[in-house]
Amino acid sequence: MAIKANPTTRFKVEDQDPYFDYPADTEIGYHGGRLGFANGGSSSFDVAETPILGPVFRFFGNTQLGPIHMGVMGWIAFICGGAAIFFWLFGMAMLVSYDPIKFAKNFFVLHVDPAPAHYMLWGFGGGLEEGGLWMITTILLTTGLYAWWFRIWSRARANGLKPYLAYGFASALFLYTAIYWVRPMLIGNWSEAPPHGFKGVLEWTNNISFRYGNFYYNPFHMQVIFCALGSTLLLSAHGATIWATAKYGSHEELEEIHEPGTGTERAQMFWRWTIGFNANAYSIHVWAFGFAFLFGVVGCIGITLTGTFIPDWPQWAQDASIIPPQNPPPNVYVPNPITNM
Repeated sequence: MAIKANPTTRFKVEDQDPYFDYPADTEIGYHGGRLGFANGGSSSFDVAETPILGPVFRFFGNTQLGPIHMGVMGWIAFICGGAAIFFWLFGMAMLVSYDPIKFAKNFFVLHVDPAPAHYMLWGFGGGLEEGGLWMITTILLTTGLYAWWFRIWSRARANGLKPYLAYGFASALFLYTAIYWVRPMLIGNWSEAPPHGFKGVLEWTNNISFRYGNFYYNPFHMQVIFCALGSTLLLSAHGATIWATAKYGSHEELEEIHEPGTGTERAQMFWRWTIGFNANAYSIHVWAFGFAFLFGVVGCIGITLTGTFIPDWPQWAQDASIIPPQNPPPNVYVPNPITNM
């Protein structure tokens, strides 16, 4: 790819990335067109000039609330998300007969449950109280989350950025979709999905481990823990390094990255002395992103296999020679404390 000089800056930049059809992420300076729209366009859907629907799409496509750009997907996300919260709160209020005092007192205990097991995949169950509200809330929540993902992707594209934030959010969506949709459908029972509520989600997380042996023997759960701790370690080490060398100007990386004795050089030297190699300002974020991204993807695989293909994780771990066979404990005689016999 050819290198050219940008007359508006002192940096060298690359030609436009042909894959994404917007300026490459290394290009700095003015790209032409209105800020926020790729190639000077008018909306994510290029429909603002439609004779009849133009005013409608201009309102929904270009509306801005304060600093927040809404767009069509932004409106869908906010409306569906707000409706999901309303039905969730409405369902919990039904459980306490709409008593505001009981509702406030038991807010973190109340939850909206999916349809009972005997309804199988009929998500609306026996009415609103038996799975109907849960299904309505889940459909609205899912629609809002996917609309929000598309909004993140389209805003990055319109602003000339690679959509890595959308990739990261997609990892969380993979895990959410596996938990609330894919796994219950594979098992054939919506009751396998978590309720909507603080205590309900925690209980579901605890119960799924005991129902299928022990979740800690799930190798994908092991990798999820590794990714969670790894990303935490990387980000804390990165933050501590920048903080420790801030007095040398390490937070001004572009201005001092190649100068001797600066914060960045001292930080890189410190890590080479400590562990033999160092990350730079770019690669440390790629590592952290990779660990965090794998958290959702690997968790999606592990939760999908649980109860569908693997009914007992400890037994699977024994068959895979991950743990030794678990022999039952020997019979131990305990004398009666009263008769001493």
